Amino acid sequence: MADEFSRRFGPDGLAKVRDGEVVDADGAVIDVSTVLPAGTHVYLYRELPDEVVVPFDIPVLYRDNDIVVVDKPHFLATMPRGGHVAQTALVRLRRSLDLPELSPAHRLDRLTAGVLVFTVRREVRGAYQTLFARGLVSKTYLAWSSGVPSVALPTVLRSRIIKQRGRLQAFEEPGEPNAETVVESVGSGCYRLRPRTGRTHQLRVHMASLGLPIDNDPLYPRIVEVAADDFSAPLRLVAHRLEFEDPLTGELRSFVSAAGAWRP
Repeated sequence: MADEFSRRFGPDGLAKVRDGEVVDADGAVIDVSTVLPAGTHVYLYRELPDEVVVPFDIPVLYRDNDIVVVDKPHFLATMPRGGHVAQTALVRLRRSLDLPELSPAHRLDRLTAGVLVFTVRREVRGAYQTLFARGLVSKTYLAWSSGVPSVALPTVLRSRIIKQRGRLQAFEEPGEPNAETVVESVGSGCYRLRPRTGRTHQLRVHMASLGLPIDNDPLYPRIVEVAADDFSAPLRLVAHRLEFEDPLTGELRSFVSAAGAWRP
């Protein structure tokens, strides 16, 4: 890899390998000594000269040899996609913690803040990702809305939510439900949300369908243009608590957003 990237990209390419920014198809980090057969695909983080810096820290709630749990701020994507590369939780944490094999066990929307779990080593990645994929993690969110609920609370929402590539909003359609959320009021415009599934934008879609669009949501119920460098109105949605049985130790893990119920 050192020879190939030096030949193709010069010193800048070699630096990317040394910095742990080149990965294989499974997301495993490749170093300068890695030898790969011809035709192998590798991936690297692009440099975006116009990428907007997200001016918030990523507090670490917990760290051991297997996982890192952080309190992700609003506006920071979980991992590289589209116009967000260096300014993502994954890339920033790999660099700041010097953990080149760090990988997300699940994802949070870019605009959602709160508890986010990463795996430290590739050997344990599958075990933790499987927990989230199989719905074995208890998730509690807090959301704020200035709306008026159209139904009595608490309630359980079940619907079919679809998110199409190239379309900003997810939408509900008739058919077998694939999304379920428990919604209850905790007073003063605050709502506790317990998703039992993990569809894209599920909580935002379900809250809007109740007449309770989450405050400062630029997508639901209507799309609102927001400048990329405008951090003045964060979405009032926080992944407040995560609980699960550790797949390696059997220990009950519980992590709570250190910022409390709401971040200014």
